[in-house]
Amino acid sequence: MTEGINKPVIDRIIRVDHAGEYGANRIYAGQMAVLGRSAVGPVIQQMWNQEKNHLKKFNELMVAYRVRPTVLLPFWNVAGFVLGAGSALLGKKGAMACTVAVEESISEHYNNQIRTLIEEDPEKYKELLQVIKQFRDEEQEHHDIGLEHDAEAVSRILGWGSWRSRK
Repeated sequence: MTEGINKPVIDRIIRVDHAGEYGANRIYAGQMAVLGRSAVGPVIQQMWNQEKNHLKKFNELMVAYRVRPTVLLPFWNVAGFVLGAGSALLGKKGAMACTVAVEESISEHYNNQIRTLIEEDPEKYKELLQVIKQFRDEEQEHHDIGLEHDAEAVSRILGWGSWRSRK
């Protein structure tokens, strides 16, 4: 699997994406700790379940491509949970504003990686491209779900994200 690949590029992509998905899992864990029993709890749980699948896949890719995780995982563990719980303490709108901002950033990040892999060799990186495109689309769905749950007002106040749906 690692023969003939641009190892530094693939290492960077997988390491960054693993860290991002790990952080997203911690954000949703924090949101669920605060809002899990509220009306929005099932929505957050649904998004968190997808993030758990994303993290599982990047754990597998790290092994397959022999990529070391970032040394910042302990930081992401705490910071992600605090961001999730902190935004949820603002209520449903705060949690959803956080979701919109984070997922918008992740979607843009995935788009940049897709461009990089296509420039490198779309056939050689076909599997990785497929994974990243699928996850980008799911992150965009999370972004849009956040907007559907009144994130716009809080996002504007806090300056998080563009607060516009990309549908």
